[in-house]
Amino acid sequence: MVDRVLIVDDDPAICKLLEKVMRSNGLEPTVVNSGLSALGILQQETFAVILLDVNLGDIEGFDVLSRLRQHRIRTPVVMVSGRSEDYDSLYGLSLGADDYITKPFRPLVLGAKVKALIRRSREFSAPAASQLQCGPFRYDSATMGFFKDEQPLELSLREGALLLMFLRQPNQVFTKDMIYEQVWGNSVAVDDNAIMVYINRLRGKIEPDRQHPTHIRTVRGLGYRFVP
Repeated sequence: MVDRVLIVDDDPAICKLLEKVMRSNGLEPTVVNSGLSALGILQQETFAVILLDVNLGDIEGFDVLSRLRQHRIRTPVVMVSGRSEDYDSLYGLSLGADDYITKPFRPLVLGAKVKALIRRSREFSAPAASQLQCGPFRYDSATMGFFKDEQPLELSLREGALLLMFLRQPNQVFTKDMIYEQVWGNSVAVDDNAIMVYINRLRGKIEPDRQHPTHIRTVRGLGYRFVP
């Protein structure tokens, strides 16, 4: 079965290029030209990855992303934008985007990012032990659900992959390179700020006080350690 990619962009030239890149990587693209159309189709159909433009004619891509996450649609999202400011990329990541790429982009890099996201998504959902318990945290592989004190946690794909890495190896120090490899994959270059954004987002969802974390602890000069 061919993996499907939803392209959300109102620029016909960019849509044609993205379609070509996806097909060259053995993926099946579907194109919509507005944010509302994207929200509509995602209520009815499923995709492996969403390529989402920031500047759309009706509503901003950031608004589309926010609504998707509010509706618990966890499909990996790559923001594609002409904006190169750090604020925009960090804002997209903070809303739950899994990656952010600026125009003009390199087709080979974009293709590698999308395929890496699909691979990580499959690894994340692959059957293992049905239940993984670590302190107050529990992961149910059958439903891909995370819980703390038996209360469900609403996590994006990247946040879930990050927490699962910690749950599987508590008390281990993870350097940024180790996190790159286990959560993003070696084939994808990730900015240091992206890891910080995801660590902060995850802390906000599992820590009583993200400013004074008790579970995800910073190891100065090295990385992070998870204390269940």
